[in-house]
Amino acid sequence: MSDFLVKLLAPQRTTHVVDVGANPIDGDPPYKHMLAQSLCSVTGFEPQADALAKLKRNKGSLETYLPYVIGRGGPAELKVCRYPGWTSLLQPRQAALQVFPQFQSNASVTSYVPVHTHRLDEVAELAPFDFLKIDVQGAELDVFEGARQHLQHAVAIQTEVSFVALYEGQPTFGVIDQTLRSMGFVPHCFAGVKNWPIAPLGMPQGEGAPPPHQLLEADVVYVKDFIDPVTMSSEQLKHLALLMHHCYASVDLVGRCIDLLQRQSAVPADTLQRYVDHLNQGKQLNASPAPHLPPEPEKLSQMNLEL
Repeated sequence: MSDFLVKLLAPQRTTHVVDVGANPIDGDPPYKHMLAQSLCSVTGFEPQADALAKLKRNKGSLETYLPYVIGRGGPAELKVCRYPGWTSLLQPRQAALQVFPQFQSNASVTSYVPVHTHRLDEVAELAPFDFLKIDVQGAELDVFEGARQHLQHAVAIQTEVSFVALYEGQPTFGVIDQTLRSMGFVPHCFAGVKNWPIAPLGMPQGEGAPPPHQLLEADVVYVKDFIDPVTMSSEQLKHLALLMHHCYASVDLVGRCIDLLQRQSAVPADTLQRYVDHLNQGKQLNASPAPHLPPEPEKLSQMNLEL
């Protein structure tokens, strides 16, 4: 672990990431740069055989992938869809597909597979983790409810949420938000937002066409409540800082974490100033690109951050 911030904070161990629904079909995960620098280890769960095989073929020494279906525990039925990104424990909602017809073909169920779901808290191979990244197509609430013990230790979550239920019985954003807040997490930022056109109109075409406005889905980043400094240990603060720096370029939250660490005498008193100096020298954050990031990493050299 040779990264500047790792040296500065000196955590006791490598950051541990858990990826539930690790299918790489939607692009690079937010922890890509941390993994590339050996700054984190990853335990991923992916029940779809083709996706699991691809993950295992391409994995490095810090990655472990398991075939378990993560949920509430017990028997269930996996609805395998024509497009793997729609495969879910829940049935696609036909009423919603009538309003968003572009999804109808991809959401067509091709087979029903009996499976046994595992609660994260009961997976014997799983060590405590710092960051939960989750994309399980509508079954997020079951995963959270089955991970209450582990989530006491975790400091950050990136979860897909839906503002419109696309599956039968799918908990939407309000339910997910209340559940995570009850576990001590608060929303921090959007890692991505999907707006979609409402039928009968389709996706706008041509220069100057008004964009669609209907909020459909988003990837939301939740973090342990950083307002109350007694909610996290020094080690948790260190891993939260590392995740926010490398995954989201969230330098202000990193600064808050370091300030709390200094108050706890867990790092030297000049640590925050050294971090700010490092940013002002134009060092890139190497965070995963996302439309919400302020500032863009390549523009840090143009900033003059001050305490």
